[in-house]
Amino acid sequence: MRASLPRARILGTGRYLPARVVTNDELAARVGTSDAWLKEHVGVERRHVAAEGETTSDMATAAARAALDAARLSPADLDLIIVATVSGDSPMPATAATVQQKLGTELVPSFDLAASHAGFLYGLAVAEQSIASGATRTALVVGADMLSRRVDPEDRTTAALFGDGAGAVVVGVAGDDGRGILSMRLGADGAMASLLSIPGGGTGEPMTPERLAAKRNKIQMDGPDLFQVSVKKLQVTSMEALKAAGLLSDKLDWVIPQQANRRIVDKIAARLGYSREKFIENLADVGNTGAGSIPIALDEAVRDGRVKPGQNVLLCALGAGVTWAASMVRM
Repeated sequence: MRASLPRARILGTGRYLPARVVTNDELAARVGTSDAWLKEHVGVERRHVAAEGETTSDMATAAARAALDAARLSPADLDLIIVATVSGDSPMPATAATVQQKLGTELVPSFDLAASHAGFLYGLAVAEQSIASGATRTALVVGADMLSRRVDPEDRTTAALFGDGAGAVVVGVAGDDGRGILSMRLGADGAMASLLSIPGGGTGEPMTPERLAAKRNKIQMDGPDLFQVSVKKLQVTSMEALKAAGLLSDKLDWVIPQQANRRIVDKIAARLGYSREKFIENLADVGNTGAGSIPIALDEAVRDGRVKPGQNVLLCALGAGVTWAASMVRM
């Protein structure tokens, strides 16, 4: 979009993962597989699963509070709340409105954004544009999904892949030090919607006993085709984001991809020519947490010191829709 000074920057990051951890050994007995198979084919060793009674808004609120603390701000400083999720507390109202109330930020505009695994980056783009226009000074962007409740518990691929969690960032006006959101690239292709979907439960397929029996209200995934599309789209959009930021690849410090599949990361690294050591991953430890994936990994890397102020970080994701996004951020 531009190679000029950024207009908005990330002021603080936060994350939340449920306390309960489900290991491959525990899962393998249920889905008829083994820890070795899951490690090789799925790439996950453990995932966090929400407790009974725990909601998406609970996770989102906890991550938001951590991000606000890191930014040294309070909920009263927020002008906008965006929650990216496809597994909200209920179809209506928006989970963001519930987060608003749990934070105590009365009358702040709050809405959900549904772009699947790319939802956090879509939300980051909306926040950046709102700040650039002058309508907002401080925005909260949360990616939160409770996908353990959206999978068929007997499907060894999806049940093993997805976990629960939330990540958040506070976005504010950039200064003149060059730190901030340098570029955003978004895309979508509805012709490939069937590759990853929850077909039942909406107006297209209202739930019936027959559709419930067919598990049409659970995640349906065409793994092989989704793999190929992910590699292609993430490669192209990542190159576009880097170019739009006015950076060469040797100025890239880190890449945080959607935590979906280790083999996808291998392919992207090889095609882009980036060192595999530049990629930040936590798939093995937390699974694929949907819209929460990138902000969770970002917060981990910020807090453990890998991502340092002034470093250039590429964020990229692809999800249902299909939707995809990439952003260059100078932390």
